[in-house]
Amino acid sequence: MSRLLDELDTVSRRRLLTLAGAGAAGLFAPPLLGRGALAQPVFADYPFQLGVAAGDPQPDGFVIWTRLAPEPLALGHGMPSQPVRVEWEVASDQNFATVVRKGEAVARPELGHSVHVELAGLQPARPYWYRFMAGKERSLSGRAATTPLAGADVQRVRFGVAGCQHYEQGLFTAYRKLAEEELDFIFCYGDYIYEGRGSRLNNSARGPSANPRQYLDGEVYSLDDYRRRYAQTKMDPDLQAAHAAAAWFTIWDDHEIDNNWVSDLDQDGTPPAIFKLRQQSAMQAFYENTPLRPSALPSGPSLQLYRRAAFGRLLELNFLDTRQHRSDQACGDRWNTVCPDIERARTEVLGARQERWLLDGLSASQARWKALAQQIMVMDLDRNPGPEYTANLDSWAGYRAPRTRLLSHIRDRRISDVVVLTGDEHQNFAGELHLDGRNPGPRPIATEFVATSISSAGDGQDQRPDMVRIQAANPQLKFNNSQRGYLLCDVDRERWRSEFKVLDRVSVPDGALSTRIKLAVAAGDPRIVPA
Repeated sequence: MSRLLDELDTVSRRRLLTLAGAGAAGLFAPPLLGRGALAQPVFADYPFQLGVAAGDPQPDGFVIWTRLAPEPLALGHGMPSQPVRVEWEVASDQNFATVVRKGEAVARPELGHSVHVELAGLQPARPYWYRFMAGKERSLSGRAATTPLAGADVQRVRFGVAGCQHYEQGLFTAYRKLAEEELDFIFCYGDYIYEGRGSRLNNSARGPSANPRQYLDGEVYSLDDYRRRYAQTKMDPDLQAAHAAAAWFTIWDDHEIDNNWVSDLDQDGTPPAIFKLRQQSAMQAFYENTPLRPSALPSGPSLQLYRRAAFGRLLELNFLDTRQHRSDQACGDRWNTVCPDIERARTEVLGARQERWLLDGLSASQARWKALAQQIMVMDLDRNPGPEYTANLDSWAGYRAPRTRLLSHIRDRRISDVVVLTGDEHQNFAGELHLDGRNPGPRPIATEFVATSISSAGDGQDQRPDMVRIQAANPQLKFNNSQRGYLLCDVDRERWRSEFKVLDRVSVPDGALSTRIKLAVAAGDPRIVPA
């Protein structure tokens, strides 16, 4: 704590000196602003240190994002307590020779001086480049592509799946590699930050080992805490490269707020009214640092996150929120516990409203492939093979009733070509979905691909020793791997191909990337086969 206070005192002194010299240095001009006027800043340091990003593409546009932060880790992030004008440009070429849209936005102190510009009027199914200006400063540029028109005959979609990026436990090399892929978009399944206390050491299979880097703070609770945690994470150049390379669809999992939270409950038994205060701060910081549309602006401890996107008649994606509307985990969310309470009838994963939205959408979809892009594993795995079944209680397998409703709906209405995309596990998985994984039927209902972490859990290994037994006892599990990396999906009308990209190490720079395996699903047949 003394180290943090000393650091903050140093930052505060530097900030006070900057403000004290504002009259001579011209920190803001004009120094006296009339009603409705916006500050014209002269920044003490580069204001775009958190990068740029685009998100939620549609046929006519997408969101472009940045956040002004000349001192990202300082309280107040080096910005005045007033709105600041930010200009933006969108071009049809990388060199900005042909600017097709430009305008101004307001970076407001209430939102951490973040900017979410919702673009419209662009052409479908093509790339654009964007950048921001504030005062005399200009951001680096980013690239994003619009989606095809509804009903368009799309031949191919290629995208990446990534998340679980614990800043302390590994470098973000995988994001640099992902940025080098030519992708239509990136789906981030969550755990963009981790909320826990910073630590110099991490528990590994070989015993305590030094983390490659360290969070500056203890566990985060306040809005300023969360802003600082995002800032430290987003200053990583590899993460910034991935944001600048393609538009993202972003959802959260648990660590954006607190480990294994659901609804208004945390893992520590905090009174819900108090935990909602923490949720409110965390949700605001999530919005401030994510290229979400303004319609996702949180209202208290609530944020509208589930949504849908389509790529013509080829692919429809349902982005789900499996945290905010979920019932409490059974049996105290204990790991490796035999838990009859998973059979409880009155439980929810999505909540009634979101579940109905999803099931109705799946029934009505005219797309060849229907994807459920979400956080926690749907696959039913016995996690500790023995005489009694043991589930991961923080996955769909710990909620038998809503899991059965989902898979029964897909089966009974003969909804074909459903693929689930998942994260959370810090491992790669590929498997087939049955109503009861303990007694798989002759034909699976759908397919699931689980993407490993970018850095969480450190270097990893090809297969953990405990997973050898688990894979042998669960025939629906077709592949498992415990290295870091990301998932590439290449989809056309005949096949869905998933390529698991892994790194040999994330504890040191320049880890070597390789393809661990390529798997595929044929249209009309949910069984996993070699690609």
